[in-house]
Amino acid sequence: MSEVSTRAWARPHDWAEVVIGVVAALSPLWLSTDTTAMWTMVILGALIALDGLVSLAMPGMVYGEGIQIALGVLLFIAPWVMGYTEFNGASWTSWIAGVLTVIAGAAAMPVANAAHRTAGQH
Repeated sequence: MSEVSTRAWARPHDWAEVVIGVVAALSPLWLSTDTTAMWTMVILGALIALDGLVSLAMPGMVYGEGIQIALGVLLFIAPWVMGYTEFNGASWTSWIAGVLTVIAGAAAMPVANAAHRTAGQH
């Protein structure tokens, strides 16, 4: 498993981050939102997906998982901070996607550390 985890484009945690980010970014297409909620979800979702893609391409980049966890926390608190808690679908999507992003980032952290150590041993 660790051999697969250190190869580019092979880590399931990062693929999960990409999918979560895409779902969050596209969710305003089928959810009721206002402009603030829409742009918050689109931007944070796109950043989550982009960071997941970068982590897939460079599996030894440990700080990418830390960024992913921070983005997940931002997405989770966004309904309160950005004031869109009255939109239940958008709020629940932000909360669930935020928690899943934090879980995926935290789960990928040990794998990224192992890939980083392996990459450093030439």
